[in-house]
Amino acid sequence: MSTIDSFAAFSFTRVGAMVRRYWYLLRSSWPRILDLIYWPAVQMLMWGFLQIYVSQNDSFFARAGGVFIGAVLLWDILFRGQLGFSISFLEEMYARNLGNIMMSPLRPAEFMVALMIMSIVRLSIGMIPVSFLAIAFFDFNLWGFGFALAAFFVNLILTSWAIGIFVAGLLLRNGLGAESLAWTIMFLFLPLTCVYYPVAILPEWLQYAAWALPPTYVFEGMRALLIDRVFRADLMVEAFAFNVVLFAAASFAFLKLLESARVQGSLLQTGE
Repeated sequence: MSTIDSFAAFSFTRVGAMVRRYWYLLRSSWPRILDLIYWPAVQMLMWGFLQIYVSQNDSFFARAGGVFIGAVLLWDILFRGQLGFSISFLEEMYARNLGNIMMSPLRPAEFMVALMIMSIVRLSIGMIPVSFLAIAFFDFNLWGFGFALAAFFVNLILTSWAIGIFVAGLLLRNGLGAESLAWTIMFLFLPLTCVYYPVAILPEWLQYAAWALPPTYVFEGMRALLIDRVFRADLMVEAFAFNVVLFAAASFAFLKLLESARVQGSLLQTGE
């Protein structure tokens, strides 16, 4: 799998073969499928009931109905998108199969696209049922966002893939000793992306860092939609521009880390 020719002679057949492999792994284990639904459902219910309590005791949140539920559902798209990508990559490390993949005709770009597809598959299994539970329990219709939901989703999933690609590179270079990053790295962004509160709450010097992260624009856009009933297309365009830069940087870092892993001989040593 050459880093130089990673985007040359791209094969959708090889991508499809990898997606089929991960799909068979997923569908063969009902605990894996249950886990995809369980955590988003628990978070949605917890924040949903909190939303009901707050809306009954504060006039602002009564006007901004669903702001907590919307935030937690969009956060799950970001977090589960990255986690779905990283878990599929970790499956290869657990199976000690990375060496076989690296010796196959599969190119890095094809491998990454397969992981992206599985990220969406895993995310869909978890989030679609939960979105309907939100309608049933709290009368909150995420699908009612319409075009705005598509803009939110594209920006969040691009960020999650960029983070997932970078983490995959770190895992290639450092082995399972870096496994914890796959589970925790997204939470480093939780305070700065202003999921549950506006950017204005942060100290002024920290707001610059927040505005450098694409998800911040999405959550600000979500609040503008729910509170002011305005779709901020400008925020989505800015988020997309930041995502293009972030995705390119993550892809470059992955190729460099892969090259370093080859030089250091760590591809076949995926232990701690």
